[in-house]
Amino acid sequence: MDYRDLINLKRYPVDQYGEVLDDRIAAVQAELTQDRCAVLSGFLTEEGIAALKEEADQSAPHAHCTFNQTNSYFTEDDPNLPKDHPNRRFYDRSNAFVPADKFHTTGALRSVFDAPGFDAFIQNCLQEKHFFRYADPLADAIINLAEAGPGFPWHFDTNNYNVTLAIQNAEIGGEFEYAPAIRDANGNENFDEVSRVLDGTSEKVKRFNLQPGDLQLFRGRYSLHRVAPLTGSRRRYVAILSYVEWPNMVATPERAKQLYGRVLPIHLERAGLRSDTLID
Repeated sequence: MDYRDLINLKRYPVDQYGEVLDDRIAAVQAELTQDRCAVLSGFLTEEGIAALKEEADQSAPHAHCTFNQTNSYFTEDDPNLPKDHPNRRFYDRSNAFVPADKFHTTGALRSVFDAPGFDAFIQNCLQEKHFFRYADPLADAIINLAEAGPGFPWHFDTNNYNVTLAIQNAEIGGEFEYAPAIRDANGNENFDEVSRVLDGTSEKVKRFNLQPGDLQLFRGRYSLHRVAPLTGSRRRYVAILSYVEWPNMVATPERAKQLYGRVLPIHLERAGLRSDTLID
């Protein structure tokens, strides 16, 4: 597909530099500085929204669906820790991801992701010197689908930056909630504040509902976040495009197995390759 039919280039001319694009980048940078999150409303055209929805519908049978319990770090229980420690607090998770290798290179999702200037636009918005696409062949460009259930509980991302495209909302619920900059790259896990978020007593939590066609930039490695429970028969579709600050990074074998139902040789070969010392 042609990216020019999918991206609203009049509002977000990612393929050509100029005053309009500079203004958009400056506005996004300001939002990210304040909240670690920015929303670019109407990034996709109506045709783009329809094309992504159709692709999501067609790829849905390939989703790895899980109904289990997980903590915020996708790690196993540690009986050596107190029972109320965040590592030992597990929540129901009902979610599904269509892996990246299930999308055609000329399909709508890859056409947006591979659009000329798209990576540079995201990098400029994030103001990151070290900036790479997530090297995981299952996870660089995926679609998350969620049906009625508990949603996706509080968690941190493996990759530092997520770029999210809203495709379709649930009938009720499914809001995005997050607590910005809970932890940092120096290994400060800030378990006390994580506990407050899990308890529902934190004053840091922000929430909103993306609209179809919106583009969201989010620093999910250090910001605890979740998709709230949802109800109704309509699925929630969100495309996730991932970037990191270190080359060749992939998911841990444990996370790949949990999220995509498969572990590839590359996950074993590059296990432990991270740019920080956080527990996940």
